[in-house]
Amino acid sequence: MLADMSVGEAVETRPRRRGRAGFGGLLVVVLGLLFGVPWVTLVWSGNQWPTGVFVAGTVVFVLVPAVFPVLMFRGHGSHRDDRAARIADTTLGVIWVLFTWSVLGQVLGLVLLAAGVHDPVRSRVVSVVVVLVALVLLLWGYAEAMRVSRVRRVDVTIDRLGAGLDGLKVVLITDTHYGPIDRAKWSRGVTEVVNSLAPDVVAHTGDIADGEVDQRREMAAPLGDIRASMARVYVTGNHEYMSGAQGWVEHMSALGWDALHNRHILVSRGGDSLVVAGVDDRTAAGSGVPGHHADHEAALAGADPGLPVLLLAHQPQMIAGAVAHGADLQLSGHTHGGQIWPFHYLVRTDQPSLQGLSRHSERTQLYTSRGTGFWGPPFRVFAPSEITLLTLRRPA
Repeated sequence: MLADMSVGEAVETRPRRRGRAGFGGLLVVVLGLLFGVPWVTLVWSGNQWPTGVFVAGTVVFVLVPAVFPVLMFRGHGSHRDDRAARIADTTLGVIWVLFTWSVLGQVLGLVLLAAGVHDPVRSRVVSVVVVLVALVLLLWGYAEAMRVSRVRRVDVTIDRLGAGLDGLKVVLITDTHYGPIDRAKWSRGVTEVVNSLAPDVVAHTGDIADGEVDQRREMAAPLGDIRASMARVYVTGNHEYMSGAQGWVEHMSALGWDALHNRHILVSRGGDSLVVAGVDDRTAAGSGVPGHHADHEAALAGADPGLPVLLLAHQPQMIAGAVAHGADLQLSGHTHGGQIWPFHYLVRTDQPSLQGLSRHSERTQLYTSRGTGFWGPPFRVFAPSEITLLTLRRPA
């Protein structure tokens, strides 16, 4: 028996070791590129810096990537060390911006070379421009991330909308990501803006927080003060499934929101009704949380098929289910509009929409919010956050 167990454990261990080795190798390559390209541009290249500057710069670009994974795993792993997470997240944002503009700086270097500018002047000009651009974007991006989101107003025409619901105001907030940075004051500001819009329906399409309810309770508390004349509705995002999803579903219910855990409600006015349905995030099925999975049929079970359907689903990629089940409008978040340019190119490889209103069948439209908060790096570069006021209209 012991021999059999040892052989079985050895067989299972080898794939795990290979998986860890593969992940470790990928991590080294990614960090090598993210930190290596700025090092080449700012320190090595043809700058011909004094020896002390070269050595100091090289030490920084070696030590930071060595410590970065430790801080990231400690901050976002089981330890939930908010201080480590803040340092790691900020570092990630800074190095992404430096990497992007170091790559673009090489183009500037070629232009200067063609103009007859030689090293070290050429490389030093490139270095100074890259640092200045990165600094301006990071300061601006931080201010954009930390400010209370602007209101984005969108009219959406729904063919099947009854006359009594014409002009219905739906406010969408999403991806609040209450996390390592204390944003309780910001959260109260969002609530004030939402209430100032006098909404009929308020929808939160997930990724409330990075952390369990007990960790983020104070930041989430202002959600309980949001007012809507007809309904406040919520669905889970992928980050809930790393942060105690069922706890957040129960907490939102305790705050007075309808947690649309694969179910729907009706809102009615002037003799006309709208089905407001929600499904769990597409990552729910693999999360191990009992009873959580995206189920459009359950969400719409018993609904009158003649009524228009407003569907909440965290990720735009879930639009296929909305089309298949005849939803009129899906509200989503998740993409953050890319958050830090040019990350949006990577987002588009996974999602059918980055931001805004799009049509996906004769009946079904999708609205994708850039998000109300931010994840990880406290920066938003060319991707401003939003609180969205969607006004539902009948055809002219």
